[in-house]
Amino acid sequence: MTLAAAVAEEQPRVAALLDRLAAIGADPPGITRHAFDERENAAHALAVVEAGRLGLQVARDAACNLYLTWPGAGRSAPRVLLGSHFDSVRHGGNFDGAAGVVAALAAVSALRATGFTPRADITIAAFRCEEAVWFGLGLIGSRAALGLLPREALDRRRADTGLTLADHITRCGGDPDAIVPGTRLLPVGPIRCFLEAHIEQAPSLIEAGLPLAIATGIPGNIRHAAIRIAGEDAHVGLPRRFRRDAALAGADIFTALDALWAEEEEAGRAMAFTIGRFHTDTSTHELTVVAGDFTFSLDLRAYDAAHLAALEQRLHAIVAEVAARRGVGIELGPRNAAPVGPCDPALRAGLAAAAARMGIATMPLGSPASHDAANFAAAGIPTGLLLIRNANGSHNPREAMEIPDLMAATATFAEWLRAEAAGWSRSRSVGIS
Repeated sequence: MTLAAAVAEEQPRVAALLDRLAAIGADPPGITRHAFDERENAAHALAVVEAGRLGLQVARDAACNLYLTWPGAGRSAPRVLLGSHFDSVRHGGNFDGAAGVVAALAAVSALRATGFTPRADITIAAFRCEEAVWFGLGLIGSRAALGLLPREALDRRRADTGLTLADHITRCGGDPDAIVPGTRLLPVGPIRCFLEAHIEQAPSLIEAGLPLAIATGIPGNIRHAAIRIAGEDAHVGLPRRFRRDAALAGADIFTALDALWAEEEEAGRAMAFTIGRFHTDTSTHELTVVAGDFTFSLDLRAYDAAHLAALEQRLHAIVAEVAARRGVGIELGPRNAAPVGPCDPALRAGLAAAAARMGIATMPLGSPASHDAANFAAAGIPTGLLLIRNANGSHNPREAMEIPDLMAATATFAEWLRAEAAGWSRSRSVGIS
């Protein structure tokens, strides 16, 4: 059987698997697969069933990450890691994260159907809690796997249950005491690379009329989940010169950041910022009261570490200027960050060539969002990322990835593995102990 035919035969199975994942996460009007809870557990269990069909070895680490391995002929050769995540935001879509795990499973299934035998292990990973909405920190599973999770993160409480991350890991069968900074939990042995497929979270591929992009890089980000502005409650009729208006100070910061974005875009320096929460104190705000308290969240991101650092300096300057002019106090609160993730040039070329051999048109494209892949790139492991065309963005119920586009990612992975993986040399691997 040809590889193209084998991939085509996977499409009904892929569609059925995605339907079952949608049923697990059903939460009208969208999908919710809570991190470190029953629904994420059920998604992992579904992947284990598929692994059983394929004869893959199943393992879990102390952070409850799942590893499904197709053993290679040479067990000491550098393994290939592929994967993504199953958790979602609240009332999100079905494909963010899940598409990447499903594509990896389908690629292995198609290769097995052709009679291919890998020389090195191929491991599919499903990482826990990629989404930052649950514990105020993203990429938790891959951070833990790479020994990058700060110890204090285990004390973070999940937004809805109030239980700590350590509590949730324990409830899922993990061992939070074994999650130690600097200690990797990944399968033992050298790693050749990490590959991820993910739906695009912007309409660039829709605009280009292409099913797939080869990511050039993953932006790093700086996040403040609860920036608090403290002004002074006052009567609605208070003249402007006497006001310490926290809401207007928040608006000033918002518009200053938007102006900064326009300036950077005009200069050809890619960046983005998002203010997801933006509100007065709902327990005290009134129609006729000048707001003395205001809270907002901020996600600031860029593709270059030095550029991101410069943007953070600009943020601090904006905050200081607004605080002085408006007569308010501004506390940025806890700072979280994700590293910039450059995609490996050789992997980018190899993935593009594999897609072309399968008759799939691609384009180079920077990822607008952060992914587990960014942690692997920052850790020095060669990393590649496929972006799959997806209408209506993500983190909403209207995600609209088409199954044939997911199959394009499957075919690209399968052809790349067939042509490249078996012949890798140890000289390009990254040792894991």
